[in-house]
Amino acid sequence: MSGSDDIGKIGWLDMTVEDAPAVRDFYKAVVGWESDEVDMGGYSDYVMKMPASGEGVSGICHAKGSNAELPSGWLIYIVVADVEASVAACVANGGKVVVEPRGLAGGRFGVIKDPGGSIAGLYQP
Repeated sequence: MSGSDDIGKIGWLDMTVEDAPAVRDFYKAVVGWESDEVDMGGYSDYVMKMPASGEGVSGICHAKGSNAELPSGWLIYIVVADVEASVAACVANGGKVVVEPRGLAGGRFGVIKDPGGSIAGLYQP
């Protein structure tokens, strides 16, 4: 994920699905991504990487464990300075909390739904 210099940027993109290996293989075949496994304690999720540079560009995750309550499909993560303050601002401005803030990848994240019904992750490095 991105760092604190990236406040306001889309810092990461994940997909949560029931059959992560099949979706991983789909994107490998369709866009040419490569993948690395990420041990989730009993199963693996995947970091999808650009073939030329090996740079991670997204995650493909099983809809279980720490991802069980995440909505299915692509989820952007927007970098924020303070995830709790951003979640509170979401609610104050007509949005809803999908996942309360918690730890992730050396930082904190939460998932919100805006008044239009779109879902986004908020990530605090």
